[in-house]
Amino acid sequence: MSVTVGTKAPAFSLYDTEKKKVSLEDYKGQHLVVLFFPMAFTSVCTAELCSVRDNLATYNGLNAAVVGISVDSPFTLGKFRAEQQLNFPLLSDFNKEASQAYGAYYDTFVLDLKGVSKRAAFVIDKDGIVRYAEVLENAGDQPNFGNIQQALTALQ
Repeated sequence: MSVTVGTKAPAFSLYDTEKKKVSLEDYKGQHLVVLFFPMAFTSVCTAELCSVRDNLATYNGLNAAVVGISVDSPFTLGKFRAEQQLNFPLLSDFNKEASQAYGAYYDTFVLDLKGVSKRAAFVIDKDGIVRYAEVLENAGDQPNFGNIQQALTALQ
């Protein structure tokens, strides 16, 4: 399944690094940037999420929250979040349901690993409608953060 601009964002309910359940519904009334990433502690994922960390004020200024989602366990994500001093929630899609619902899913990744999130970015408006969607086939690429910010600016 893939998610397209103008459609209702698939609901999710995932555990964060504090072992608290977080759902898409929790963000109703504000814009949300959802970043799927393959694996914590890898170089490109670390660079991507640290870039968001360093520019979080930009997203906040556009009335947007940010969440990162991967198939890593909440425990792994907690260690990664603390080590990189990430200032936004990381959510565990350990059961791979959200990644599949958003079309951000590798059946087989490097080293024959099964069921890993693709790198992807979605902007969901305050009413739960997808306003930007980017799913990358190459895990070495990063989302176009300029386009993400333009999508958020257009919602102001």
